[in-house]
Amino acid sequence: MTSSSGSQDGDRFAVSLRGESPSPALPGLGAVDTTESASDISSPISITSSPISGTSSPVSGTSSPISGISSPTFGVQTPTSSISSISSNTSIGTTLEKNQTMFQGFEWYCPDDQEHWKRLANAAPALSSIGVTSMWIPPACKGFLDGNASAGYDTYDLYDLGEFNQKGGVKTKYGTKAELLKLIEVSNIHGLAILFDVVVNHKGGADYHEPVNGVRVDHLNRLHEITGGLEHIQAWTGFDYPVRNDEYSTFKWNKSHFSGAHDADDDRGNYDYLMFANIDHSNPEVQQELFNWVQWLGSELDIGGIRLDAIKHISKQFQKDFISHIRKTVGPGWLIVGEYWHFDARFMAKLIEDFNHQLILYDIPLVHKFRDLSKTPIDRLDLRTVFDGSLVSLKPEQAVSFVVNHDTQEGQASECVVSPWFIPHAYALILLHAKAGTPCVFYGDVYGSYGPQGESKAGEYNLPPYHSSVVKMVLARQYYAYGGMSEFFDDPLCIGFTRHGDEDHSDGAGLAVVLSALEETASKRMFVGQKHAGEVWTDVLGGVKDEVAIEGDGWATFPVRPRTVSIWVDAVAEDRELVDGFVFDHDIYGLKSGRESG
Repeated sequence: MTSSSGSQDGDRFAVSLRGESPSPALPGLGAVDTTESASDISSPISITSSPISGTSSPVSGTSSPISGISSPTFGVQTPTSSISSISSNTSIGTTLEKNQTMFQGFEWYCPDDQEHWKRLANAAPALSSIGVTSMWIPPACKGFLDGNASAGYDTYDLYDLGEFNQKGGVKTKYGTKAELLKLIEVSNIHGLAILFDVVVNHKGGADYHEPVNGVRVDHLNRLHEITGGLEHIQAWTGFDYPVRNDEYSTFKWNKSHFSGAHDADDDRGNYDYLMFANIDHSNPEVQQELFNWVQWLGSELDIGGIRLDAIKHISKQFQKDFISHIRKTVGPGWLIVGEYWHFDARFMAKLIEDFNHQLILYDIPLVHKFRDLSKTPIDRLDLRTVFDGSLVSLKPEQAVSFVVNHDTQEGQASECVVSPWFIPHAYALILLHAKAGTPCVFYGDVYGSYGPQGESKAGEYNLPPYHSSVVKMVLARQYYAYGGMSEFFDDPLCIGFTRHGDEDHSDGAGLAVVLSALEETASKRMFVGQKHAGEVWTDVLGGVKDEVAIEGDGWATFPVRPRTVSIWVDAVAEDRELVDGFVFDHDIYGLKSGRESG
């Protein structure tokens, strides 16, 4: 039994207004294997004694296309313990024009100066230029905590996008509705689809409280009642929106619209309740209002999709109905991304099946694997296992891979901090590997963060040392991460893979990636395709200054500096001058003058 009032800590109250049908059984997981296996070839890494000239240049990246249409095909990754060849990327959609790359357009600690929509609008052209194709923006609806400093996950009014003078002002933390519309306009002009963060699990900041009956339950097992019988409490469940005064919607929320659900996640007995007043999605009035709202949203904003927040806490049947309504009305082609915090990839794969492939999910197991590998002592480290237990290993076309997001930042409830040395390795995998899901690049890894980082406290700005490498990797993804792939996951401390290229992108140029955890210079012999014989390749990241000549049989030996990544491309490949000379402005806050290459 779950709560619609009470704090997040300590005892919970379960309001006695509920009624959800049981969750339908999940069908068995199906899979279509779209890979091509190749015979294993032994190719041990080669340790060189002399250091490679040039300074270390960590990397970062993402991989896999996105586009929201119904029932896409999906692939299953071949084992990563041996060398194998994998066919070219498939995309969720109709054609593979260029790789799709998502960008998370915020961090938890963005300044509350109400200027963020303007910042993102200014940044959109450059993000598009490096290869970003969609941008997930923070919740734009008016919250109630901390006035207009609210991060937006404490939704008060779904219809207030920074337009009405309520809960501390007209603007949200990020700006006004007019500025949001301008951001979307600019983004669409530059080919950036906007993903709207939808928070419909709960509401907060009610205008008045009401008497309700509740049951006190154990917060670690909501099915266990601590005291017998009902308790009479005052719950903040009344929402009249006097300032908005029926603009856009005349719906008024009251205690009959809040309760628990039986078909939510069974963690803690029943994990329906998360925070604030828990919306009763089984109520027909609530369902119709949320259907009306999402249609209004799609008519007001020219967006390309949505992110559904906290879906493990929401009735599964409502979510299916909500998505079905979107597909039939405003968003037949919207990308729909669900946030379901779960550590079992098989469970997540079944969930995607249960939703008939109408949404894709963030790969939570993968980011935890990145964290674990980054903190494992070298004598026990095995990079070959990086994709083991991940969602991308089961359903790469329905997985969003990431390295950091606002929930995993230091100090957050779902903190999952990847050690800095490994962040470039993780980005190289999600951006450039053929079967690593739809990559999402984090705002703070490109523009810096005001969050706590090690000895730095919250409020102190830090630009990570790998920011330029992240941009270089996104560029490499845009131009060169195409065609078949050969994997060389044959050593626990040094792995690699190559993309053979296709004729539709940069005249068939390919790339080679080497990732090392060794504390000395290493190299890896890899196959890039016989069509590349005679080419001379160099490191896009600039960490290795040597040149590598591709041999007549399509093989070559690629160096990598200690505990870094190297990314190799033909030195005279089409678009190489653009990649090498690209100037990207990381100074989104105007803290310094000038711009940096990459």
